[in-house]
Amino acid sequence: VQLVESGGCLVQPGGSLRLSCAASGSIFGVYEMAWDRQAPGKQRELVARITAGGRTNYADSVKGQFTITREYAKNTVFLQMSSLKTEDTTAYYCYLRGPYGTEYWGKGTLVTVSS
Repeated sequence: VQLVESGGCLVQPGGSLRLSCAASGSIFGVYEMAWDRQAPGKQRELVARITAGGRTNYADSVKGQFTITREYAKNTVFLQMSSLKTEDTTAYYCYLRGPYGTEYWGKGTLVTVSS
């Protein structure tokens, strides 16, 4: 299974950005997809999660600011980010949890929020 993220780029504070992650390969069911991020010197944190049933969870720091959605037929997940702040600058990683405890991560896409 491969996860390929896209959409990361330089954006000004207050701007918006949409990240995409497409999963491909031998996928035998997707229980959950999510976005993590990890700033330099900090632990990786869960940003947003969406289950197979469509239930979503967000980190407190991004509630009301980020929205996760999923295109089930294409095993694709999106992260719509708005009102971006400089502290949102970091690499964002896509995550997929499949059956039997299988887990996969993408290589990340870099979001830089700067004027």
